[in-house]
Amino acid sequence: MKNTFLIILATVCLSFLNAQTPKSPSFEDIISMRSVFNAVISPDGNHILFESQTTDWKENRYDRELWLSKNAEAPIQLTNNLKGNSSGPKWSPNGQWIAFLSKRGEKTQIQAISLVGGEAFQVTHTENNINDFEWSPEGNKIAFLQSEDKSKEEKKRKEKFGGFAVEDEDFKLRQIWIADFKPNQLRQMLRPDQLKDSVYTKNLEAKLLLDSIAFSINRFKWSPDGKKIAFEHQPNPLINSFFKADISIYDMATKSHKILVNNLSYDGLLDWSPDGSAILYQTNLNDSISNYYKNGKLFKINTDGTQNKQLAAGFDEEIYRLKWTKNGIFGVAWQKTKRLILRINPENGKVKSLPVNSERIWNYSFSKDGEKIAYTASNDNDLTEIYHGDYPLKNSRKITASTAQISNWLVANSEVISWKSEDGSIIEGVLHKPQNYDPNKKYPLLVIIHGGPTGISTPGPTPSYVYPMVQWLNKGALILRPNYRGSAGYGEAFRSLNVKNLGVGDAWDVLSGVAALEDKGIINGNKLGAMGWSQGGYISAFLTTNSTKFKAISVGAGISNWMTYYVNTDIHPFTRQYLKGTPWSDKEIYEKTSPMTNINYASTPTLIQHGEFDKRVPVANAFELFQGLQDKGVETELIIYKGFGHGINKPKERLAATWHNWKWFGKYIWGEEIEIPEE
Repeated sequence: MKNTFLIILATVCLSFLNAQTPKSPSFEDIISMRSVFNAVISPDGNHILFESQTTDWKENRYDRELWLSKNAEAPIQLTNNLKGNSSGPKWSPNGQWIAFLSKRGEKTQIQAISLVGGEAFQVTHTENNINDFEWSPEGNKIAFLQSEDKSKEEKKRKEKFGGFAVEDEDFKLRQIWIADFKPNQLRQMLRPDQLKDSVYTKNLEAKLLLDSIAFSINRFKWSPDGKKIAFEHQPNPLINSFFKADISIYDMATKSHKILVNNLSYDGLLDWSPDGSAILYQTNLNDSISNYYKNGKLFKINTDGTQNKQLAAGFDEEIYRLKWTKNGIFGVAWQKTKRLILRINPENGKVKSLPVNSERIWNYSFSKDGEKIAYTASNDNDLTEIYHGDYPLKNSRKITASTAQISNWLVANSEVISWKSEDGSIIEGVLHKPQNYDPNKKYPLLVIIHGGPTGISTPGPTPSYVYPMVQWLNKGALILRPNYRGSAGYGEAFRSLNVKNLGVGDAWDVLSGVAALEDKGIINGNKLGAMGWSQGGYISAFLTTNSTKFKAISVGAGISNWMTYYVNTDIHPFTRQYLKGTPWSDKEIYEKTSPMTNINYASTPTLIQHGEFDKRVPVANAFELFQGLQDKGVETELIIYKGFGHGINKPKERLAATWHNWKWFGKYIWGEEIEIPEE
């Protein structure tokens, strides 16, 4: 608890002074980097909370804890959960308390800690994990979301019938509960084992706000006066039911609710107006056939249902993290590889970007009066840092020193380049170069393809995930990360370019980018590799069976057959929207865009990486591609990461996956036989 960022920085700087030359960081160095995010400013604007993530190799997990900067001074560590995370901090309205989520027993519960110090104590003692919470405006209550408790029914059924589940019918609705915040009483119940004997238990039990409801609640917001709660709800918590989400308002006095917004497709709650007279929401209106790649529409509506008005109608990108303050409506949005903070005029809907000295704003938080701001941001050559300043983003001060970690490392030099694809579309991408780059030399090229498809690759000094990019650069390679058609940041029309053209158009964009670099004379066309995860894995698989350009490919959690994918994934509408049909209505489009269709033409050595329990891209896709490549005599290897879903989110397995890629491309690009160390 006594550690501070200054101590960390001093230790890092001391080691740098002792170092003779910059070093190429190890895989463990990259995976172990400390990161900061989610800056939350106090109501008075003087203090900033944020989350910091470190790597716990012994427990094989990433640990998130809360840090606090008082009066913009050096941050101090606020929480230290040795077995779990502390996350989602929120200030009480008077700024004296900090509530957060943490699993310190069997379930994730709301904890609270005083600004002046002391130990954290547990606020809730419920049977299930708590997902999210909000302070009431008065600060004497906390509302939270958790799934309904069906443990008794499940136990009874299992005792009689054993284990089974009915697809799309076995679920638990998310409900709103409200707990009183009485710190003097709560602090007397510091241990869960004291709860049953506490005389305060009865008074401090959380109460269910809406009983016997036939819908599941996604999110909610207290009205500024605390008399109402707006909430977004859908028929059930199943992932595909978001298409039917609506918005209702609950009246605390009458204990009743009514629907305010119910378009045929998704309606998402964002915020209240500062005076409590209106709601801000994002909607797909009646569109349930293209909302995976088209912009959501922003509206405000009075709570009596009048003056339903669209805002930011002329802004051609998705807007995120929207908040309504007395100074206007704010949000962030991609504009190519930049991520800007925007102000939307609530009266005329016009949008303008705010001047800020950072290239990518990740999150932000305003003080109660709207005059102070905290935000997280990064630039092309530094890591994400926490900033504190005045609105409108002047006099910003950096309060963390994350970038000091890489001061003595050989890291990526990045630039954004563009080229023309086969159909004439202009494609951008990030080209990473080593620090000793020689323009007269021809380098091996590794193409690393982002997921999504509405993801985006951006410049940065230490790009990674399970790909040892920094180490490849320092080994003497270039890296291209294309923002292929469908990527975020380039507008709705660009995101629509791979509709009914998945794989095909994406491959155009990748191959034309490689050709553009060949034309510049800076890459060795005989030493090319490609890889990616999720949608990037799918495009890599498509290149495996439709191109002979690459010497090696790595397919991470990639789709190999749209038919196999469609009948197994947890997001069936995604496939129907992009391919505009089902396998039974348009077999041809499923064949045209599936890597397996041209498996007979495959010849590129292909590594396949996949999580054992992946629901987004089921593991059957990996086995299908693996068997097809084996049958054709193509060199291939399939690695299944045990216990993981769609992503590799533990450090040891991420290290293993990194080594697997290093070994695979070392063999086929550099001609090296690499042994993975056992210790």
